Amino acid sequence: MNSIDVIIPVLNEEEFILQCLQSVLAFDRPPELMWRIFVIDGGSTDGTLEIVHKVVAGHPEVEVLANPERIQSCALNIALRRGRGEYVLRLDAHATYPCDYLVQCIQSAIASDADNVGGIFRTLPGADTYQAQVVQAVTTHRLGVGNAEFRLQPEPGPADTVPYGFFKRSVFERVGYFDERLVRNQDYELNRRIAASGGRIWLNPKIVVNYHNQPTIGGFLCKQFAKEGPYNAYLWYLAPYARAFRHVITGVFAAGVFGGIVCFFLSHILGIVFMSVMGLYLTLAILASIQQAARYKCAWHVATLPPIFFAFHFVHGLGVLSGLIRLALAIAPVQRIREPWLGYGAYRIRPKDVL
Repeated sequence: MNSIDVIIPVLNEEEFILQCLQSVLAFDRPPELMWRIFVIDGGSTDGTLEIVHKVVAGHPEVEVLANPERIQSCALNIALRRGRGEYVLRLDAHATYPCDYLVQCIQSAIASDADNVGGIFRTLPGADTYQAQVVQAVTTHRLGVGNAEFRLQPEPGPADTVPYGFFKRSVFERVGYFDERLVRNQDYELNRRIAASGGRIWLNPKIVVNYHNQPTIGGFLCKQFAKEGPYNAYLWYLAPYARAFRHVITGVFAAGVFGGIVCFFLSHILGIVFMSVMGLYLTLAILASIQQAARYKCAWHVATLPPIFFAFHFVHGLGVLSGLIRLALAIAPVQRIREPWLGYGAYRIRPKDVL
């Protein structure tokens, strides 16, 4: 392993970009290893670029590039086309990384010979407020994140996806770049495309990402409705090989709540069934809240988390349903962009002359 390209897309990240870049520049790395760091800015209107230029002054290995499309997947592809490293380390500006992060990635890549390796999220509050602590608690319990193992505490081994990723460059020559139609889920789609092509994704829990979550409950829920939910539906439409039930189960939940309310007024028996199901859900939410209250040593969580769990699942489900409706009406944003791949409906290979 002689060279690595590090890619960091940014857009209005003045609150986190300083810590992010400082942690990356402090990586332990073999002295013979060459690296280039690409910071790809999507048109930040805050102080992000000023901070970036101050931090990277005197670091010729860092190159700042523009991303006129403002979409993260576009930023990643810009750097992929420019870089020449044997491996590609994709990072996020909303996170910080321990000094052994790169070494752990290198060792895991060599030991597993996987096409992509990654680790787990250590989810941190996005601010020093109780709302941020609530978001942290909701997104670090299995009731909130389902079987997304990289958000929990998994064992090392094969995985369906990993956060960000440390890729062999050859994998992009084999299966193509990030799908620029996906504003969200572009990492998951690529990982599933790698697996569909016969490749392997490897998760090592010693690789740790310190991720700062949404600082407010309102911002967190808005993100679920406007981006996370709809793009889960769009992912199923664009990439059948990337389908996972956890991406749309909240849509089933939201539809069930609406249907249950209607049935409650139409049928006494169906109303009892609906109330029984909601009672079971409430019980699970209370148990999860008690666990998180003990985990984070915050008694308020017992009362606060149950309605937030419900709001999270319901609002995310509304986002999924809104995405499905847009797809049915052929007005989804992903349907307005020409299919950039060959072989729609299978894992997709991009022509070499387009790469």
